[in-house]
Amino acid sequence: MIPIKDFIDKVPGGVVIIPLLLGCFINTFFPEFLEIGGFTTSLAKGTSTLMGALFLCLGAQLNLKCAPKAIKTGMVLFCSKISIAILIGWISAKYFNNHLLGLSMLAIVAAVSNSNSAMYATLTAKYGSESEQGAVSISCLSDGPFCTLLIMGVSGTAEIPYISIIASIVPLLVGVILGTLDQKMRICMSNGLDIIVILLCFSVGCTMNIGQIAEGGFSGVLLGMMAVFIGGFFNIFVDRMTGGSGVAGAAISSVAANAIATPAAIAVIDGSFRSVVGVATAQIAAASIVTCLVTPFLTAWVAEQNHSKNKIMGNE
Repeated sequence: MIPIKDFIDKVPGGVVIIPLLLGCFINTFFPEFLEIGGFTTSLAKGTSTLMGALFLCLGAQLNLKCAPKAIKTGMVLFCSKISIAILIGWISAKYFNNHLLGLSMLAIVAAVSNSNSAMYATLTAKYGSESEQGAVSISCLSDGPFCTLLIMGVSGTAEIPYISIIASIVPLLVGVILGTLDQKMRICMSNGLDIIVILLCFSVGCTMNIGQIAEGGFSGVLLGMMAVFIGGFFNIFVDRMTGGSGVAGAAISSVAANAIATPAAIAVIDGSFRSVVGVATAQIAAASIVTCLVTPFLTAWVAEQNHSKNKIMGNE
């Protein structure tokens, strides 16, 4: 038996990068294989369908029955992520001709507004309080492409009809209802996230080529550092200003794997973005890996700061 899954798990961001690179490799060197029709082509070109399934599973993780303190923390984190993403994206669009350090508003908003809920849950379980752990039920609203669709549409940066935004919400709402009504449904749909992310990453990779990966690499690392440090310290500040410890603000500063599908989702609705999908996707993939490596260190540092402060004040 070949330990494929073990290999994927050992690679940082492997669940994203390996299927993405596989799809990219096939599209670069054997593009005709993706056009043979049938289920093969449907899978390679199935970004929209897989996106709907992703929204459904993400919605199921939102538990409307969580405690008030957890809801408050979750809303603070959600608003913080969205605000800093809009600010940096707006600066790129207005003052840098939509090319801040090689990054477009699309790539910045898609990455910085997004968060890795699994990482957040793991880090708050180790360093955070019960309410900080429960906040993932609300903060996961920023997962996936929905917030980017909304931001780009409302800002006028992309021509996204409101009916398209509503159509994007429907799977999310169905997931919320199912996950809230039945705990087993929430667990079932949550367990389906990994396979959907793998298939979605492969499908997105099938729209890219090796040149776009190379072009997005260095700027993608910068995007990841931007998400962790500019976005992260802003999240920590807002978290502390609203009565939190800063741990949740640090833990929410990563970029989730599912964010790589956002440029393709935007391009499906507004075709003018098709030319930047490949580079933006590569940048977000790189950012996801960088934040997976750096966010735990930032969270541990904040937790250690809190521990030292409490020790000085005699609270421990």
